[in-house]
Amino acid sequence: MRRTDALTTIGRNIHTRPERIGGVRLETPSMSAVDALADLWVELADGQLAYGSHLATAPNRAQVRESISRHVVTGRIRVARADDRIVGFVMFTIESATLERTVTRGLVENLYVVPDRREEGIGTRLLEIAEAELREEGANVVMLDVLADNEAARAFYRAQGYEPHRVTVEKSIESDTHSKGQE
Repeated sequence: MRRTDALTTIGRNIHTRPERIGGVRLETPSMSAVDALADLWVELADGQLAYGSHLATAPNRAQVRESISRHVVTGRIRVARADDRIVGFVMFTIESATLERTVTRGLVENLYVVPDRREEGIGTRLLEIAEAELREEGANVVMLDVLADNEAARAFYRAQGYEPHRVTVEKSIESDTHSKGQE
């Protein structure tokens, strides 16, 4: 294999040949894209606040930037580019757990397409690429988190064949007078 075809790091082919979907190129990013990707993650996290996310957005940018850098180095991130603009990305990994499991779970950590490029198939293709990479790494199943109130995201994942597996519930305990009958 020629070096221009692939670069193998940690036993993985991290540079796949770019593919196109319409005028969008899907590819493995380089380190030069890390800051733009961190900015997009902040946009993603800001948008999730409307659906009840508790993540601080901009204060987490440095930590997220480091995570994105690790994903670039290990090849566990793909981007969608229109001209020189990144219009979407997916980050993925194999779940590391302290307890033995009956399956190897791949984890889609983040999937984001900028609002003005949605409904073009970009998110679907990024998800398919992540699933294929995770399968190649030995995953039997792929999991991801979606906020309960984000119906558009839930519908998207249902259309891709995802079904609820675990349900997380939460309760605010700051002022719990309602559940104690003290209204």
